[in-house]
Amino acid sequence: MTQDDILLIARRANEAAPSLAGAPSALKNRILHTMADQLLANIPAILEQNGQDLTDAEASGYPVPMLDRLKLNEERIRGICRSLLDLEQLPDPIGRGERIVRPNGLSILCQKVPLGTVAMIYEARPNVTVDAASLCVKTGNAVLLRGGKEANRTNRILVDLLQNALQSCGMPRELIGFIDASSRETAQILMNLRGYVDVLIPRGGKGLIQSCVQNAKVPVIETGAGNCHLYVDESADLDMALSVALNAKCQRPSVCNAIETLLVHQTVAAQFLPAFYETSRKWNLEMRGCPRTLAILPQIGTASEEDWETEYDDYILAVKVVSSLDEAIRHINRYNTQHSEAIITRSLEASNRFKKEVQAACVYVNASTRFTDGGEFGFGAEIGISTQKLHVRGPMGLDALTTQKYLIEGEGQIRS
Repeated sequence: MTQDDILLIARRANEAAPSLAGAPSALKNRILHTMADQLLANIPAILEQNGQDLTDAEASGYPVPMLDRLKLNEERIRGICRSLLDLEQLPDPIGRGERIVRPNGLSILCQKVPLGTVAMIYEARPNVTVDAASLCVKTGNAVLLRGGKEANRTNRILVDLLQNALQSCGMPRELIGFIDASSRETAQILMNLRGYVDVLIPRGGKGLIQSCVQNAKVPVIETGAGNCHLYVDESADLDMALSVALNAKCQRPSVCNAIETLLVHQTVAAQFLPAFYETSRKWNLEMRGCPRTLAILPQIGTASEEDWETEYDDYILAVKVVSSLDEAIRHINRYNTQHSEAIITRSLEASNRFKKEVQAACVYVNASTRFTDGGEFGFGAEIGISTQKLHVRGPMGLDALTTQKYLIEGEGQIRS
């Protein structure tokens, strides 16, 4: 696609946006329901296109855990459709607000309104196509979607079906714009579309996200990179710690809310680490440890400085034995990406300090980091997980795709 092609798609999305921004909730909900119907009616066609994407990705040496992010099956498609129906049932944030009346009689209403046009640059996961489009429909935003080359066939058919749903409900297809090319040049064009794009949300690996943050000329919400940790405190219930750590790492290692580093207090390390190692062997988990870890598990690899900084997205885990809660917190705050962090402890003091002092969007006590997800948080879906502090943080649902407008009414008041 040329720059002119992308500009045309963006221009049409902008022109169509007001029709959705002012749409009643009932119409937006009907669109979401129709989207689910379209996907359910075309499961075989979606799986055929996804199968071709998987074949090509496998042939090109795409890592096995990442293939899992790309893969759709009937169960996953039905899960996507359930998310659409869940989103349909959630309250519409648009139009909500608070009113104050000033002593001079001015009535000031602070009201939630759509952002405008949201651009998404993302990799691998075709469910993002549906999540982004549906959240933008519910919040009255137009959306521009540019997925990765590994999922291009899948994304193309998904977008066509979602556009069909818009059209069948009397709304412009152009509200969902699809950038049908995945080169770096197309990403760069989207990053520079001032006047067309109100916010850019990248979802993918660290390289993609940092490229957008550093080079974009439009506002960017930094998302996703997940160098997450789990700390097993000296007071931890070790059976709980074992269960949570295995879930947080091995249940689905290719996602951003899986842990990449396990920290264990020195007083429980000799008991906990052998049990963790033996149980994790059924996943063929590769462990890389600090010198104190190697003294307990001499059979594993040695962790380097790079390992503490790496988001593996694979069955690889860095392990460090620490002397104290203070050391655990220092390590986490030095190396994490402010995504999701967890502590296993029976100490109220330790849990309170961990919650207060760890810098992250989501901080867990005695639970797996795998719950950092819009669906699990009750948002219906998510457009990403913000790891920054402005204007949103954590899983981004409907409210994250709104801004505010002040509506002021008077009776001829003037300022003295």
